[in-house]
Amino acid sequence: MSKRGFSTGICGAAAMLGLAAASAASAATYTLQATPTTVAWGHYDATSAPVLRIRSGDTVVFHTLITSSPTALEKGGLPPADVEASLRDVFAKVPPGERGPGGHILTGPVYIEGAEPGDTLEIRIEKIDLAIPYAYNAFRYGAGFLTDDFPYAKFRIIPLDRRRMVANFGPGIEVPLHPFFGSMGVAPPPAFGRYDSAPPTIIGGNMDDKALVAGIRLFLPVFAPGALFEIGDGHAGQGNGEVDITALETSLVGTLQFILHKGETSPYPRAETPTHYIAMGFDDDLSNATRKALRNMIDFLVAERHMTRDDAYMLISVSGDVEITELVDRNKGVHVMLPKEVFTGH
Repeated sequence: MSKRGFSTGICGAAAMLGLAAASAASAATYTLQATPTTVAWGHYDATSAPVLRIRSGDTVVFHTLITSSPTALEKGGLPPADVEASLRDVFAKVPPGERGPGGHILTGPVYIEGAEPGDTLEIRIEKIDLAIPYAYNAFRYGAGFLTDDFPYAKFRIIPLDRRRMVANFGPGIEVPLHPFFGSMGVAPPPAFGRYDSAPPTIIGGNMDDKALVAGIRLFLPVFAPGALFEIGDGHAGQGNGEVDITALETSLVGTLQFILHKGETSPYPRAETPTHYIAMGFDDDLSNATRKALRNMIDFLVAERHMTRDDAYMLISVSGDVEITELVDRNKGVHVMLPKEVFTGH
């Protein structure tokens, strides 16, 4: 390289570092409470008015609410004084016409400036905190996976030990806590209309993937201007499958940073943990959901790791884990987890 070329490269690198530093310095942090005017009850919708506008690089501290009513919690044995005032406020003041078709109370939507269809939104989950010292688990007739075996309803309040990070499920039974948000998604294409918050799909949404804990990066395709991100359905913990239709349902506070990738098309949600790549598939048919997850991982390995499709298929078979995310939200969820440690080259 000539001295001039070397000098230009140094200047260019310095300029890029300067821009990155300026961007980091200008990034803002917002706090978004869950109130009657900052929640979307049971839906993702491209026509929803945003409750907050941010820029790429900004961070939002989201307060989210348990997916239950004050009445149900009290009937389940929770003292009325322990019901969050914000939950009572949302149930009292969100008009019936703004509720549904699903039942999740989602905080948002958040508009990311510059996000357009064809972009990809990266969400970095920095921190997830328990907001309350209890969760619930419940099943009801006609919901869950074993509906014929349990043709009745049951609701249980489960204490959470925030110091030891366990749930006191019952005498002699403690469940380790790994908080995550069951629902994180963006607005669907406008043709979808008001999309039910229950079945996960190309927008993400009610993925119920217990791998999406603090420290992961979630990538969602953008289908509407601003992306219109929503979050909720807090889980203190969950087993793969979520077989009775609920997890350790609770309220959470999440700290998330948003990074917009302009012109980078991501046709389907995917994620990365510090140790794994995660591809997802959602479909009413479990076999089809599995096919989607496998094909999405193959496509990722071809595009990002520059593998042939044949080698990608083989690598998944010898090293990847195909897991059932959930079985109970109409669209079943499957995810493929591939360890990053298999890639030893540079």
